[in-house]
Amino acid sequence: MSSLPNAPTPRPGILDIAAYVPGKEHAPGVAKVYKLSSNETPLGASPKSIEAFRQAAGQLERYPDGQAVELRNAIAEVYALNPANLMCGNGSDELLGLLAHTYLAPGDEAIITEHGFLVYRIQIMAAGGTPVTVKERDCRVDVDAILAAVTEKTKLVFLANPGNPTGTFVPVEDVRRLQAGLPKHVLLVLDAAYAEYVRRNDYEAGIELVSSNQNVVMTRTFSKIYGLAALRIGWIYAPAAVIDALNRSRGPFNLNAPAIAAGAAAVRDKAFTAAAVDFNAEWVANVSERLTALGLTVTPSVANFVLFHFPDVAGKRAEDADAFLTSRGFVLRAVRGYGFPNSLRLSIGTEEANEGVLAALAEFLGKN
Repeated sequence: MSSLPNAPTPRPGILDIAAYVPGKEHAPGVAKVYKLSSNETPLGASPKSIEAFRQAAGQLERYPDGQAVELRNAIAEVYALNPANLMCGNGSDELLGLLAHTYLAPGDEAIITEHGFLVYRIQIMAAGGTPVTVKERDCRVDVDAILAAVTEKTKLVFLANPGNPTGTFVPVEDVRRLQAGLPKHVLLVLDAAYAEYVRRNDYEAGIELVSSNQNVVMTRTFSKIYGLAALRIGWIYAPAAVIDALNRSRGPFNLNAPAIAAGAAAVRDKAFTAAAVDFNAEWVANVSERLTALGLTVTPSVANFVLFHFPDVAGKRAEDADAFLTSRGFVLRAVRGYGFPNSLRLSIGTEEANEGVLAALAEFLGKN
């Protein structure tokens, strides 16, 4: 009798992966919904980027440039980098997946942190690797805990800096200490999706470390400050050997032509980006102060969102607040899957959205 299965079967490990669940978007029965669950910019995309997108729409019959030269050159120009060390992808998610599939084999380990981006675990397991989770300390990455977790099987370390959903960051000296403590064959992946928002002298996104080492890469995204989440654009800055390895399995046309054009225009529009940084800095401080005044515990954030925590009191927990806010059209991000069962993450929205959710929270807590 045949021992073969009677239906196609995924390889071992695939069905052990918990699928990524994005932030909710809808509030049934509510006339106006404020989506504050996905860290999207409230300012939208640069008008120059939108115009570039429209112009690209006139040649949709043509394949895009498989090397995304226009976009790579724009990024290189703005950040003073060699375009040969850049690769663009269908969001940074694709690039994180390429790194995992390129550098992990079954049995290899990759280190992630307790509250790190859920996509890391998914991509590690999809590549057949084993995710090793290290504890954070007070919502902050513990570099010593990462170094203590390194074994002979470790091949990758994923570090979100700033972190999501915490909004905290690892100072540059600690990142350098982490890199110096890793074996040379271990690749340190610095995911700097929110780097453009950070206004701290002790923060670096990772450009300097990549430039001076062979085992560090930095990923970035156009989905946040540039307002191009719908187009799925990411980029990676890496040593030449890493770029060469990734290019061998990258899809030949992994970025569409309108995205290439819009991304190039967006990164060059420095005035629009600066305005987004200013708006965000003002409102992160404002929202954090007022949430604290309501009696909620706020994790200090350098990104474009705020993580805050509720009391362990019946009727006043995060799930109760989430239901109350949703009923009024304010959709926030529940972060139970990130290890915060009694917390919510609020993406900075428009002035109207920010004021509205703060008023609704005051009403929920009986402090209006």
